[in-house]
Amino acid sequence: MKNQALTLVLLTSATLLSFNVSSQNDRKDKGEFNSTTSDFYNEMKKANQAFFQEKPEQQKPFTMNYAGIDVPKSASEFKTVWAGNPVSQGETGTCWCFSTTSFYESEIYRITKQEIRLSELYTVYWQYVEKAREFVNTRGKSAFGEGSETNAVAAMMKKYGQVPYEAYSGMVPGRKFHDHGRMFTEMNAYLQGIKTANAWNEQEVTSTIKSIMNFYIGVPPTTFTYKGKSMSPIDFLKNVTKLNPDDYVDFMSLMERSYWSQSEYKVQDNWWRSADYYNIPLDDFMNSIKAAIKAGYSMSIGGDVSESGINSKLGVAMVPTYDIPSAYIDENARQFRFSNQTTTDDHALHLVGWLEKPNGTWYLIKDSGAGSRNNTNSPGYYYYHEDFVKLKMMTFTIHKDAMKDILTKFIKK
Repeated sequence: MKNQALTLVLLTSATLLSFNVSSQNDRKDKGEFNSTTSDFYNEMKKANQAFFQEKPEQQKPFTMNYAGIDVPKSASEFKTVWAGNPVSQGETGTCWCFSTTSFYESEIYRITKQEIRLSELYTVYWQYVEKAREFVNTRGKSAFGEGSETNAVAAMMKKYGQVPYEAYSGMVPGRKFHDHGRMFTEMNAYLQGIKTANAWNEQEVTSTIKSIMNFYIGVPPTTFTYKGKSMSPIDFLKNVTKLNPDDYVDFMSLMERSYWSQSEYKVQDNWWRSADYYNIPLDDFMNSIKAAIKAGYSMSIGGDVSESGINSKLGVAMVPTYDIPSAYIDENARQFRFSNQTTTDDHALHLVGWLEKPNGTWYLIKDSGAGSRNNTNSPGYYYYHEDFVKLKMMTFTIHKDAMKDILTKFIKK
């Protein structure tokens, strides 16, 4: 009996083993890629980190209360020049180019009645090349940053021409918004290395800067097709846009320089130390802005936008009386803030319209910055009260024909 039972057990085990092997051979398992996460572990880790972290007190910004103040509600209230739709500069420090490119688009329409969107990044590309060249020539003393001034656009157009947006967007496939953080970090690190090594080879440096930009924002065209015609950027600028870079002039109003003279605007973003700014008294500065926009001339303006009187949701910028009453805003108040750096060279914008209200003149400001997109009724725009322009806007670029009377005074002097 024992032998028979043992035999039966062995036979049964063999049969089961044979069945399992057969079943294993019949299976065709597949693998897949999965992200392995542990919700419990993540929650536990988050809780432990939160326990040891200090909880800083939330500081609320102190801003102007606009209750009861008669402010514009929409861009549609303003009388305007033609201007393209607001465009985002993304996470870049290139407001100087976006605002002034928008200005030149308006100029093209004013001169030729053509609606053309220009490439902002074409100008940015060549500006970086020129900054790198100056960095070499000054042995690292000139500023190398994302910022610049509104008159830099004319300088780049004069040397490199211009192209339409469709010929060069500067946006690599898959990207929705501009972001030059990594590109700038790489270029700046390279230049600082050049400075440390004292390796001042201009051709090699500019070539390397180009190669970095070519990777991040693409290679700008030397020729392209526009409306069926092949042309160069210089041809496009001269024969299509009809823009003459020499027709544009730049103004400022600062007591630290002699009025009725051309002087340097002493800020870091004026990296090539342009001394072409016409410095005029503040009353002339303000009167010129109002007369120009009412006559159909827009302008690219630059100044300080980090103020208590700015409300991005309303799209409004005023000077609060608790800062300085309107009657006391003069050249002294303006210079005082510039000298102690509470007015800085923050941002450039495109002034495209005007509106008269009982509480003063308002200007419609087209803005490429992110804050203007919070404007509930008119995303991409701000409404600047004239006092804000008077106190906080430092410079503007405009067509010389809008400033004939002012420029005549310079010729006489």
